[in-house]
Amino acid sequence: MPAAVAYTNSLIFIAVFLVLAVALPVVAFTMSRLLRPHHFYREKGETYESGTQPLGTSWVRFRVKYYLFALLFVLFDVETLFLYPWAVVYDRLGWFAVAEMAVFLFLLVFGLVYAWRKGVLEWK
Repeated sequence: MPAAVAYTNSLIFIAVFLVLAVALPVVAFTMSRLLRPHHFYREKGETYESGTQPLGTSWVRFRVKYYLFALLFVLFDVETLFLYPWAVVYDRLGWFAVAEMAVFLFLLVFGLVYAWRKGVLEWK
């Protein structure tokens, strides 16, 4: 097979993938919009506070600290997922994998210490 034909086949696969990547969400959102109920009533727009009457508006401003704390939790939670594949192939990679993971863990600990020193983990 000539190189030009293989290159064209690769472009066709990429084009099909891009078309599907755009078309599937558009079709899903369109179908959801067509099939959902369109009845709006006043109670639907109110806030829910465990069955009691809501006090004030539903637009409440939160402190940025909550978002920083949640973002750090998600960041370190996702980073720990990288430890599992490493643990599975660790014996096949040898000392290179140990050095690589040491650098990775050093960066994680450095980030945690940095956040701690900045006071992001302090809950006041």
